[in-house]
Amino acid sequence: MSKAAGRIRNQALLGRVMPAEAAAALIEPGSTVGMSGFTGSGYPKSVPVALAHRLAMNGLIEADIYGNVNSTHIMGSRIQNGIGGSGDFARNTLISIFMTPSTAKGAAISAIVPHASHVDHITQDVQVIVTEQELADLRGLSPRRRARVIIDTCAHPTYRPLLQDYYARALKGSYGLQSPMLLDEGLSFHQRYCDTGSMLPT
Repeated sequence: MSKAAGRIRNQALLGRVMPAEAAAALIEPGSTVGMSGFTGSGYPKSVPVALAHRLAMNGLIEADIYGNVNSTHIMGSRIQNGIGGSGDFARNTLISIFMTPSTAKGAAISAIVPHASHVDHITQDVQVIVTEQELADLRGLSPRRRARVIIDTCAHPTYRPLLQDYYARALKGSYGLQSPMLLDEGLSFHQRYCDTGSMLPT
């Protein structure tokens, strides 16, 4: 406020000025925000920065169709990196976002799998998943709705039919239907990669 006090000459306007953090707090989740100013004059530069502090963006190795995220282990057992502060960021932010390319190793690996081979972040801590394909906003969705959204928006087109087929069969053959799973196939993408060097069927 002290910076504003030195720059605003009209004292009547001074009472309408607030810190960027207070302005960002007025913006509710899901709002569309437009900011403008003539050649940069009047553009509230500090408000987008304050908004960004309300988001947590983390990378991931893989996410399963329900939104469980593996950030640390390749194929469930080979450590790639430590978890660092991603858990704290995911749990202490307004919106928790995880980002990744949809494939790796020349499309031999899908970042979206039936079930994560290792879980660092449970579905309750994962609100948005982003790949170059699209963004999946998972907030407020049931596990089964999450599965459809993640497959349809985040999975690479090469893997999408395989994931859709798995999910359709899981809906019919799972022991329970809260988060349908075929126990003998949940990690089949990973096993296929270990056996053949690709998650894709030969």
